[in-house]
Amino acid sequence: MELERAPGGLDRASTEMEEHGTGVGKRKVGDGRDVEGARSGKMERHQMWVEKHRPASLEEVLSHDEIMSTLTRLIDAKKLPHLLLHGPPGTGKTTAALACARRMYGKQMNSMVLELNASDDRGIDVVREQIRTFASTRQLFGSGVKLIILDEADSMTSAAQMALRRIMEMYSRNTRFCLICNYVNKLIPAIQSRCTKFRLGPLKPDDVRSRIKDVARMEGVHLADDGLDALVELGQGDMRKSINILQSTAMAVSSEKRQVAGKGSDTSPIVTREAVHLNTGAPLPSDIEQIVHWLLNSPFNEAVEKVHQRKLEKGLALHDILLKTHEFVLKIQLPPPAKIYILKQMSDMEMRLANGGNEKLNLLALVGAFKFAADVSVASAS
Repeated sequence: MELERAPGGLDRASTEMEEHGTGVGKRKVGDGRDVEGARSGKMERHQMWVEKHRPASLEEVLSHDEIMSTLTRLIDAKKLPHLLLHGPPGTGKTTAALACARRMYGKQMNSMVLELNASDDRGIDVVREQIRTFASTRQLFGSGVKLIILDEADSMTSAAQMALRRIMEMYSRNTRFCLICNYVNKLIPAIQSRCTKFRLGPLKPDDVRSRIKDVARMEGVHLADDGLDALVELGQGDMRKSINILQSTAMAVSSEKRQVAGKGSDTSPIVTREAVHLNTGAPLPSDIEQIVHWLLNSPFNEAVEKVHQRKLEKGLALHDILLKTHEFVLKIQLPPPAKIYILKQMSDMEMRLANGGNEKLNLLALVGAFKFAADVSVASAS
């Protein structure tokens, strides 16, 4: 028995579905686009500000004008040597290397550049396989030398560095290396001598201040003057650290405002010094001033109790208190022998804490050091 097919039934039904927009295929395409758009918008909102506002060209890199101009001239003259960029974290080393790659290759950057993080891929196998393979091949449609960027090269093993030394010599005609590290003394001298070294030091406070203002303006964050000063002080020349603190503080303040304010209210975050210090757990200057006052003027047992109580109330770490107190001690008026004694004792305490020492015992030692220095000051005055 055969089923009869209605003439044009299936075609007519499918045509009607397409006309009315109820076809499954059509609905999938529409839903997929909506989901893709929502996903990209969500990724844009949750993107890290450090990556979102990373400089794209050498001209945008701050505080290192002479180094950037030198790199620009070398690239334009097609005489770029092997590079070794070293210095503290957050000073623009990786940004400068990527900016060099963009200036050299433009749209061909993906095929002409190999970027590796040497802290993950730091063994000799990576040098022998990935790096050697990339360095030994030539591009059919690419012109000029290729670039290999090794970030955190100071984490490479000694065997990997020895193998890399030979590869840098063998393929120097068609490949350039850009090594990035924090501690240049961890690289073997043979590699250092093959590279032109540039040290990127901590950024100038004025440059950090101007960049943070730009980021806050583009992200719609109201930045108070004391909040800006706190971001510069806590960053200590590390732009990455300052921008990360700005983003986390802005998100925390914005979340608090949304909980307190109703719908339709302005929830733009206002970043103040207090908000920055509360978000990072760093002690406020007023707390450090009060702690130093107790250490110098209160009796021993009372000073220990008050400082310990303040630590618990504000959630402060003794290590942070030591760092900020050390800056305060340098500014107050004390006889040189007393100041020298306090600073020496505080340096010993910091080392003990870094090695896992007990916070309670080191707090007692801190109070004792200040009491001894106060007695020395009184004795010298009399």
